[in-house]
Amino acid sequence: MSEKIYGLMAEFDSPGAVLHAAEKVRAAGYRRWDVFTPFPIHGIDAVTGQGNSLVGWVSLAMGTGAFASVVGLIWFTNAFDYPLLVGGKPMFSIPMTFVPAYIMMIMGGAIGALVGMLGLNQLPRLHHPLLNKSRFALVSRDKFVIVIGAEDQKFSVTETRKLLETIGGVHVDIVEDQD
Repeated sequence: MSEKIYGLMAEFDSPGAVLHAAEKVRAAGYRRWDVFTPFPIHGIDAVTGQGNSLVGWVSLAMGTGAFASVVGLIWFTNAFDYPLLVGGKPMFSIPMTFVPAYIMMIMGGAIGALVGMLGLNQLPRLHHPLLNKSRFALVSRDKFVIVIGAEDQKFSVTETRKLLETIGGVHVDIVEDQD
């Protein structure tokens, strides 16, 4: 098993400190970094540059696709595959098609939300390198952590460590990823 660097982790004691540190990390030009907190911090999304999630768009696409697929299936079946004239009714009727298409649209949207959430969160990931650090467990209680990833173009162990220490990070530590 080879050890490779996942990134650098720095701990902060207050929400204000981690918010100001995050602003400085962003101003330093880092792009592959994240903030871990025990509760939501107002304004941290804007500082980290996170926009709206794409899960809604995936859900919309899947729901629309399911709706169109059911309408197309009913139209194809009634018009070409098995045309059955019953009582002079039309071969294709929108009111008759709407209910099953609507039900499948809801199901497609729900499945799209689940698939989009799992895909965009890169799940299932059964183990994360941060879980190897004993101090990372404090994030669920009262500590705040910034992690700068080694994949970042500006990442350098010495320079990044220096930045994290100058912005007030304590317990700056290297996080290893096991292959």
